[in-house]
Formats: sequence, structure tokens, C-alpha cells
Amino acid sequence: MPKYPLLLLLTLLTLNTYGQARWKDLFNGKDLTGWTKKNGNAEYKIVDKAIVGVSQLNTPNTFLCTDETYGDFVLELDVKVEPGLNSGIQIRSLSDPAYNNGRVHGYQVEIDPGGRAWSGGIYDEARNGWLYPLSINPTGQKAFKTGQWNRYHIEAIGPHLKTWINGIPCADVWDNQTARGFIALQVHAIKQEKQNGLTVQWRNIRIATDNLDKAVWKNTGAIREVSYLQNQLTEREKKEGWRLLWDGKTAKGWKLANADNFPAAGWAMQDGVLKVLGSKKDSLRKGGDIETVEEFGDFELELDFKLTTGGNSGVKYFVVDAPKKKAGTGLGPEFQILDDKVHPDAKAGVNGNRTTGSLYDLITAENLSEGGTDKRMMPPGKWNKLRIVSKNGQVEHWLNNLKMVEYDRHSQIFRNLVAKSKYSTYPNFAQAPTGHILFQDHGDEVHFRSIKIRTL
Repeated sequence: MPKYPLLLLLTLLTLNTYGQARWKDLFNGKDLTGWTKKNGNAEYKIVDKAIVGVSQLNTPNTFLCTDETYGDFVLELDVKVEPGLNSGIQIRSLSDPAYNNGRVHGYQVEIDPGGRAWSGGIYDEARNGWLYPLSINPTGQKAFKTGQWNRYHIEAIGPHLKTWINGIPCADVWDNQTARGFIALQVHAIKQEKQNGLTVQWRNIRIATDNLDKAVWKNTGAIREVSYLQNQLTEREKKEGWRLLWDGKTAKGWKLANADNFPAAGWAMQDGVLKVLGSKKDSLRKGGDIETVEEFGDFELELDFKLTTGGNSGVKYFVVDAPKKKAGTGLGPEFQILDDKVHPDAKAGVNGNRTTGSLYDLITAENLSEGGTDKRMMPPGKWNKLRIVSKNGQVEHWLNNLKMVEYDRHSQIFRNLVAKSKYSTYPNFAQAPTGHILFQDHGDEVHFRSIKIRTL
């Protein structure tokens, strides 16, 4: 054979290899070589070239984990689950004896055949809870077909995690907690006899780790992006008009409420965190409330907050300075921030309207995204995401991407609430067209970071 045609063939094969994503099967269709079961005792078996997980009473969550770990990748697989059983696909996950006795933890792509329909959402297993519930993506909630095979496409490139089910975008998250870990197939713990023996199945499991630009799907921007990057903006956020309201280092853009200077005590800026320092009432260490120099009308505000045990604070908006008022204080509608389990204020007010996420003393926070169930708030020592949206008088409070409160600040219903509250003596409460955004110093240590805003 002439050597040049052979050389040409080898060249074409090389170019073809480098021009396409390199896919690798993670399951051989015959046995569980390359996989190890962790944490629970649920059964995994192979039926018709599919891995079948079988739910079992009296065992914790069970995970079938790859022996190999992965950093950047694109993962594809088919999933089918029986109604009544929740499950998930772990990515970049870990099992460290030093962490919760080796409990599997990390990012999980949800498999949820129930009425909530959060399949494709991203949950942070045994760590930080929901990063991307599909309450913020109604279109994605329709992607998963219960009782049928569903094709998952999962991308993990750097800190950017994205999911699709049956070609429909479901989640879009930026988070840099974990850069590498194993992939695992979860059989969720169950509590009811009727759930015993239900199955979840996975097949056609393949992963690409090279030439990923050939495997990733184009991001159309069709769904909301959620970022947990600290004190920085993604390129998409910049294009959508977001800007940092705090630079992560200095007091630029902030001042003592109802004054011109920034407080000399009571607040600290350390390691990218803005802290209210704990102090006793009327202590010299108490700095007072701080607020933005700028005023805002229609806006969307996001930030992370972390409470200490028993902590109390709040974020107020449409705050108007008044020369006759004391420096370091401000009046406006408030997104309450509170350790609901410890602080006595949680039991004050009316029907819990002073708990976290509430419109303080006016409207009680409820998990409207899930029909009034638990607020899914992270405890003291863990970060929570706060979001306030105000447009044309319509205001929403969101906690960890779940809607807690919605109201019309110009409505008669709102005025009636004010008339029966502690704000009844303040004319035109919350009616200013623009106002400052204020962080409350209630004498307890509370942390803030990643404070960003865009005008609407």
C-alpha cells in the first residue's frame, strides 16, 4: 500500500478525534465495574442494560458512586423513575470521613416525578440545600415525563453548572464550592411502606472530558441564571444590567442612615464580608443602620446573608432620610432577617409576621413556591440568598430562590395592613417613589456579601 494514502488516513483520523468530543461509557451494561455503593443499603441491580435502584425501608440515602472523579465534563444519561420515589444524580460529589462520617455530599441534579416537578433542578446534598429550585423555571418543570425514559444533559465547566431534560433547559448555576468529585446515582431514603420496592433506572450513561466545546449546548439565556460567586458578576449579569452594590472591600457607596458619614464602629469589612458586629444595646460599639448613598425606585436586589445564633437584622427599602430623625436609623418596608428558632421576636407580632422573609410586622413569610410548606432557610452559620423585586408598586420577597411574600405597596389592602401595625402613625409609609436601601444594626452579629442590584 502506498504510504501517502495511509498517512492521509491517519491525519484525517487525528483531525476527526480532535474535532469531536471524546465520549466514554460509564456503565458497560453488564455489571457494576467502576462503581461503589456508599452510605445506604438500597439494592442496585442490572436489568436490560440499565442500572435499577430499588427503594428500601429503614436505610438512609444510598449512592452508587463512580470510582473515578471528574472535574470539567459533559454527562448524558437516560432516567426513568416510578411515581412516588424521589431520586437524583450526584456530580462533583465527595465522601470524606471527616465530613459527617463520610456522608455523600455535593451537587445533585434532581429526579422528581411528583407534583412539585423540580426534575433537573440543582440541590446541594447534605451541604447547602437548594441552589436552583425549578420554582424559578416553570418551563423546565414540564420537561420531565413521569413513567417514561428521560434524557438528561448535564454540563459542569469551571464553576458553571447547567442541566437540560429532553432538550429543555432546566437549571443554570454558578458555584465554585467543588471543582472535582465523583458521579453517583441516588436511591432516596423512604418512610412509607407503599414506597418500598419502587425503582429508579439509569442507562446509556456517557461522559465527555475532552474537546468539551464540541459537547456543550448553546446557552440561549432562556432561563434565569443564579450565581453564588462571591462579590463578582458573571458576564451575563453584566449584560443584564447588574452591578455590585458593595465592592467587597470599602465603604464606597454606603453611609450611616440619615447621615453623611460611614460609622466609625459597629461594622467591619473582612475577607469579602460586610459584618454587623455584635454589641449590647446602646453600646459604644453599636454603629447604627447603614444605607446606600444612592436611592432606588424599581429594582431587583440580591445578596447573601448569614446569621449567628439568635441574630436579628433586616434589609429595608424605600427609606427616606429625615433631618429630625436620629442618625443611624431609617424607616421603610423591611425584609426581616432573624434566627426564627431562637430569637423571641419570631413569636411576637401577628401570626409570624416578624420571621425571616416576612414584610416585617405586616405580611408573614410563607413558602409560596411550594404551597406554604417549610421556608427551607439555612440555619445560623450557613449562607442564605435574599432577593427583593420591586416594580410598579409590586414587591416580592424571595428566600433561597423561593417566593415568600408578594404585595402591592400602593394598594388599599396594603394601607389597611399599615393602619393596623406599628407603622400606623407614619403618614405615607412605603409610598416614596425612590429611597435608600438599608441594612439594620440590631446589635447582633450578621454577615452580608455578594450585594448586587439592577434597576428595572
